[in-house]
Amino acid sequence: MTTTILHNAQLIDGTGGDPVADAVVVIDDGKITWAGAATDAPPVDDSQNPVKVDLGGNTITPGFFDVHVHLSLPGPSGGSPMREAMVPPSFRYFELIGRLKKTLAAGVTTVRDLMGVDVGVRNAVEYGMIEGPRLLVADRMLSQTGGHADWHLASNIDGTALVGGDLVDSVDEARRAARVLLREHVDVIKIASSGGVTSMSDEPGWLGFRTEMVAAVVEEGKNYGGVPVAAHAIGYAGIRAAVEGGVHSVEHGYEIDDELRAQMVKNGQFLVPTLLETIHPDTATPQAAAKSAKWHAMAHESIAKSVAAGIKIAVGTDAGLVPDHGANLGEIPLLVQYGGMTPMQAIVAGTKTSAECCGVDDKLGTIEAGKIADIVVVAGDPLTDISAVADNEKILLVMKQGHAAVNRGAFSI
Repeated sequence: MTTTILHNAQLIDGTGGDPVADAVVVIDDGKITWAGAATDAPPVDDSQNPVKVDLGGNTITPGFFDVHVHLSLPGPSGGSPMREAMVPPSFRYFELIGRLKKTLAAGVTTVRDLMGVDVGVRNAVEYGMIEGPRLLVADRMLSQTGGHADWHLASNIDGTALVGGDLVDSVDEARRAARVLLREHVDVIKIASSGGVTSMSDEPGWLGFRTEMVAAVVEEGKNYGGVPVAAHAIGYAGIRAAVEGGVHSVEHGYEIDDELRAQMVKNGQFLVPTLLETIHPDTATPQAAAKSAKWHAMAHESIAKSVAAGIKIAVGTDAGLVPDHGANLGEIPLLVQYGGMTPMQAIVAGTKTSAECCGVDDKLGTIEAGKIADIVVVAGDPLTDISAVADNEKILLVMKQGHAAVNRGAFSI
């Protein structure tokens, strides 16, 4: 068993407690065995040849989460998502390797992929076949015909399967589709209870899955191992159907009102506000770019009320569709800028609360004894400059399960 001792650093442990100015974190065999002030640290047994890592006064945080990504999509710098239709499926799997590495290098050690990546990719990362953040996957998104996952083009080309859509139009069809996904052992079921920005046949304000369809999928997930349901829900009608149908998380939630906010707090539901920049017209249709600008402005206007209402806010970005892979932590400063969070609250949203949203808070999300050693070292003090977490060059060290995945700080580890 190898012992690693991180020292000479500020500790932000993800719980929301006060930072520890001169901290020590002890890691044994991939798990945290102690974390706290250097003055209280347990004695070191030098006979075991521990690896002592001087972090130069920088800041230790838990590994961050992005609970809404699309690794199968290229991101704005990769061109139009329809480019993926021009390559064989095998080529697309190799494209994932770079996207996974970029995400991990940004300090994101866990992601929830909400359409496009299947359990095979998740397992390949878990078994160490490819490098990347640990994955929770939805595989496909369930939507009605003409809804957000329906990519039938005017040319009669059908891109629905390409983007990861699955079309269902009744309660019974929704139940069956959910059962197929559950048979494949997905970690979360993704549905669309509203229209979308990028989809061609609907608008974000339109109603997608009706409440009874939402509730049917939620019931199937609960009955099959407690698998949660995440709902794409931008406009009011879709948010209402998602909340009343009992979903675990509302993705986007831009047109939420105070009544639904109160209901989400009562139900313990999560909101994933996806505040990052709008879709660029060079990689989307003009209609999608216009919708994106309108609805993201609404997102920036509404998030502060959701934070103030006490809704549990998790960090997700739509990476691959809107921001590039590796730009994930740009979401955290926006929670401060638009949501009115303190830098500490925004960091907790990206760590502890996001781990709770993913159902892995028993082992991830905070730096505490017994937790898996997913750790990020940020240059300087992000509590005084929260933009530091969004600058990949200031992500000096990324540890996943106690092993250094990225070491920009050139620490002796």
